[in-house]
Amino acid sequence: MGNAGLSDSAGAVFAALAAAGQGTRPQLALACGLSKPTVSVAVTELERAGLVERSGTAHGATGRSAAVYRLGSRAGYVLGVDRGSTQVAVRAEGLDGELLGEDRTTRPASAGEMIQAALRRRVRSGPLRAVVVAVSDVVSPPGGGDPVTVARVRDTVAALGLPARAAVDTENNVNCAAIAELREGAGTDRDSFVFLQVGMAIGAAVVIGRRLVRGVHGAAGEVARLAYPWADDVPAGHEALEARLGSAGLLRRARARWPDGPGAAPKTAAALFALAGKNHPAAVEIVDEHAGEVGKLAASITALLDPGLVVLGGGVGRNPLLLPGVVRTVGALSWPVDVVVSELGERATVVGAAHLAREKGIRAVLAEP
Repeated sequence: MGNAGLSDSAGAVFAALAAAGQGTRPQLALACGLSKPTVSVAVTELERAGLVERSGTAHGATGRSAAVYRLGSRAGYVLGVDRGSTQVAVRAEGLDGELLGEDRTTRPASAGEMIQAALRRRVRSGPLRAVVVAVSDVVSPPGGGDPVTVARVRDTVAALGLPARAAVDTENNVNCAAIAELREGAGTDRDSFVFLQVGMAIGAAVVIGRRLVRGVHGAAGEVARLAYPWADDVPAGHEALEARLGSAGLLRRARARWPDGPGAAPKTAAALFALAGKNHPAAVEIVDEHAGEVGKLAASITALLDPGLVVLGGGVGRNPLLLPGVVRTVGALSWPVDVVVSELGERATVVGAAHLAREKGIRAVLAEP
């Protein structure tokens, strides 16, 4: 027995069904490397526990049929939550990846109400197995980290009003976005890549050997802490690079350089990029300059890691007007590297959080007494 509940073979079959979504006994035997009789016994064990159920019949070319199985009602579901500064998203999935529901609000103060409404809808019978909340802070290993940051993360999770007995974990939002790109986005066929988020803040997530690199303090990829500026007689500032490359810095430069005359300087990065898209001369110049600055950061990351791929995300990073300047700058300064825009857009973080929650939920089932 692999644990107090399921046999090793039943655990293997359950994990295989969670990965595939559904399968026949011959397909499960092939996926698990088990004999068909062993899989039959395992399926019976899982059916009795309510973890697997028959969902239909598959007919082969020879006319023979086979029962098709999927996860059962007792398998339960998970939640991924993206607790951003300007919006909150929640995504409910079965342990097999089936999307059960998702919602989003631009009023972060109402996030708890939104999540409670999702839970009341009972997206699927069975227990809530795991919740992963994506936060903008560094998530340090248990027992470590800056006490102020740890307390802020704890308070963020508490404000969501999750069930008291829910197994809740947190992860950095950029790390979650990288996991999503790894599993179903631009990184699916890559061994290594960097997800570079550029928006109100900046951050990066590093994937090496198809594994997320978190670092000793959970702070791998915190490029906001890179020494900047690196120049004679100018001291580097704490997170000065983020002050330069974040949306607030971009808009400060736009206001300072905006020409006199009709039309005030844009108040949001989205408005600035919209004007650039209409060939407003000042907006085009500022966006091109910002693309070059982001390109320098991408080139620095590439010089250190040689990842082969940089995926741009975030409200600014995924704007298509930024990409050409970033590609041009990286090409001039660093090793060959592909630079692409996130395929998942603003959904990347919550999708990644749900992926991590599913992994935790499956482990919870396998460890259940």
